[in-house]
Amino acid sequence: MQFSSRFTIATHILLCIALFAEKEKVTSDFLAGSISVNPVIVRNTLGLLSSAGLAGVRAGVGGAYLAKDADDITLLDIFRAVEKEEALFHFHENPNPLCPVGRTIHAIMDGRLESARQAMEAELSRTTLSQLVTELKERTGIE
Repeated sequence: MQFSSRFTIATHILLCIALFAEKEKVTSDFLAGSISVNPVIVRNTLGLLSSAGLAGVRAGVGGAYLAKDADDITLLDIFRAVEKEEALFHFHENPNPLCPVGRTIHAIMDGRLESARQAMEAELSRTTLSQLVTELKERTGIE
């Protein structure tokens, strides 16, 4: 199973902003170079982060910034900002009601999948951007 890369790209963007915005202008080209993606992807992701109140971009002079303190941004906030409001797990369309598996699959799986979603969200809510910045600095020696 694989999720989209929007969440990890958004986290990468916010980490770069948190680390570099006070020292230099953090542009979509700068971020795209760090992530190794097209700047359009960065601009689109920044738009989602901005709509969620997590980041912004200064008009004119340019440069991205955190719209909230890094202590107040969790991984769950980032995930919700960039991932579509859909079920985490998608069922195949129209299981056969004449088959014992087809007519029972939802009854035996829905609760388990909801529990998995809740566990993931609980885990993401325990980590802040500030904690990631601290760990990144420790691992890289960046001041």
